[in-house]
Amino acid sequence: MSRALISRSPDLQRLQAEGYEIEIRSNHLLVHSVPYVNSKRQVARGILVSHLTLAGETTTAPENHIAYFIGEHPCQVDGVPIPQIRLDQNPLPPLAAGIPVKHAFSNKPANGYPNFYEKMARYVEVISAPARALDHDATALTFKVIESVHEDSVFHYRDSATSKAGIGLISRRLAMSKIAIIGLGGTGGFVLDSAAKTWVKEIHLFDGDLFLQHNAFRAPGAASLEDLQIQPMKTDYFAAMYSKMRKGIHSHPVYVTSENTQSLAGFEFVFLCIDKASAKEPIIQFLIAHKIPFVDVGMDVASVPEEDSLVGTLRVTAVTPEKNDHVSSRISLTDAPEGAEYAQNIQISDLNALNALLAVIKWKKLCGFYQDVIKEHHMTYAINVNQLLSDDKK
Repeated sequence: MSRALISRSPDLQRLQAEGYEIEIRSNHLLVHSVPYVNSKRQVARGILVSHLTLAGETTTAPENHIAYFIGEHPCQVDGVPIPQIRLDQNPLPPLAAGIPVKHAFSNKPANGYPNFYEKMARYVEVISAPARALDHDATALTFKVIESVHEDSVFHYRDSATSKAGIGLISRRLAMSKIAIIGLGGTGGFVLDSAAKTWVKEIHLFDGDLFLQHNAFRAPGAASLEDLQIQPMKTDYFAAMYSKMRKGIHSHPVYVTSENTQSLAGFEFVFLCIDKASAKEPIIQFLIAHKIPFVDVGMDVASVPEEDSLVGTLRVTAVTPEKNDHVSSRISLTDAPEGAEYAQNIQISDLNALNALLAVIKWKKLCGFYQDVIKEHHMTYAINVNQLLSDDKK
């Protein structure tokens, strides 16, 4: 993919053709062997780095003028840091694996940089000018070709959002081998929408229902009339939708019952998003017995006739091998009696989405992606009073 990106991007081609030692790594452009003067007035070499702004497999105009550097801060011939590019900043975290930047630079032309050739060539010029004053042979044009690091990405195109944010190493904490989403109704679909945009290698979908017209109004995306007329299985519908973006989406158009819970063996995490309470018991028993962490979601929405409005609560309960003594008091395993308000199964897309996002955030906390100070294993959100409560802290 790195070779394709260079071959399809005139600015990168020009950098390479003129002799710059370029590499593409984790959606960043690296220019190696850039000569500079260090604080001891010695000529050294460093690596200039920029986040890449992409449209598929082609570069677009750089989104900003910031560049980064691996090495000491480049100095003038007298050993004083070059003032034109200096950007005071706290110690920088690595942008991604193998990119341990030390300094950030700011050199902004009036109209910005039209392409990456202009951006990188300009920074190299500013950084290397003092080095050439001390050594006339100091040049970044080495004509050395670097084979870009091969990245076995789960995505069909580059994850430029992660590289743009500079959180590549943190995002790797979500790169599990396989997770499962059980139940692809409203909430499960939104869980998939978020999970599909992480580096999880395989996402397995379990649901034995068809994707019907009412599902379209509480699911992510916009189903077409043609989609609904086909009446696909939910898992097939969502697998086809998200396989446009990434690899590793697996459809299992079956219900998970006591007869096939063994199919969950080997998963590293499970999202349990089914609204039939009694169907959860064998799944939960299996997951706890096999030390598989999971999150169970729930939604209880009812009408308030005297106000002609809705009221309700969303619930997210996390269960891990280290903390599962709260399951019986937090997760109902008994179906609502026939005729009860909840039997109407009132679901609204915004509530499904919020319930899913709270579950995904908890998963990311358990993975160390987000800081987790409270370490709650049960949370509820009351709609009418806008109250989020955390309980069952580890």
